[in-house]
Amino acid sequence: MFLVAFKLILAPLLIAGATLVGRRWGHGVSGWVAALPLTSGPVSIIFALQYGTAFAAQAAVGTLAGLASVSAFCLVYCILARRAHWAICVTFAVIFFCIVTAILNSFSLTLIPTYLGVLAVLSLTLRLIPNQKTKFEPVAHSKWDLPGRMLTAVVFILVITFAAQGLGPQLSGLITPFPIFAAILAVFAHAQRGSGAAIQSLRGILTGLYAFATFFLVVGALVTVLSIPATYILAVLVALALNLFTLRFVR
Repeated sequence: MFLVAFKLILAPLLIAGATLVGRRWGHGVSGWVAALPLTSGPVSIIFALQYGTAFAAQAAVGTLAGLASVSAFCLVYCILARRAHWAICVTFAVIFFCIVTAILNSFSLTLIPTYLGVLAVLSLTLRLIPNQKTKFEPVAHSKWDLPGRMLTAVVFILVITFAAQGLGPQLSGLITPFPIFAAILAVFAHAQRGSGAAIQSLRGILTGLYAFATFFLVVGALVTVLSIPATYILAVLVALALNLFTLRFVR
């Protein structure tokens, strides 16, 4: 229950922050911010403290592999976005996320091959999604826009949390990076500003996932070797350095 409560508090705050960033600097930067492991990272720390470092290391591999499913979600949404309503886009994107997750769950996953595979998938997905240029113009937002996004994040968290119960450690880890923030940012951008804004948001998220993946690479490799504080401090520093480098590709 503590993990659920933690996510229910942090997730709405994160989606609110990403939304405000998007209004100021554009949808690509908004997606880049949302891709930071601001929920998965603290949850991983809790896993290490409550269940041991071996559990946290294995969970990190599952979370890493789940980024391939997130890439599938983003790719399918962007392919459909030019021609279809946002509801159709997000529905088929979620279906493909589940298909890829089921395929990955049939394998026994290890850290380094999973990390390298995820980097290859992220790079290929970004190449397949056009870097669509859209003119960014501030628009008036309803007073219910931000609360609506935050409430949507809470609903997503509850559904995914209860769905993951009893699925086993690997499948639960694969579901952990379910693209809650990607779906919310893409759908709201699509509905309010069109398909180009949605595509920019998802490209920003994909770009930010390089740092996300590297964070869990460090955790998976070192959490059983170093102390828990040293592992996560190092993972944060490495992820921030990489994320600052990738920022120039989404601004």
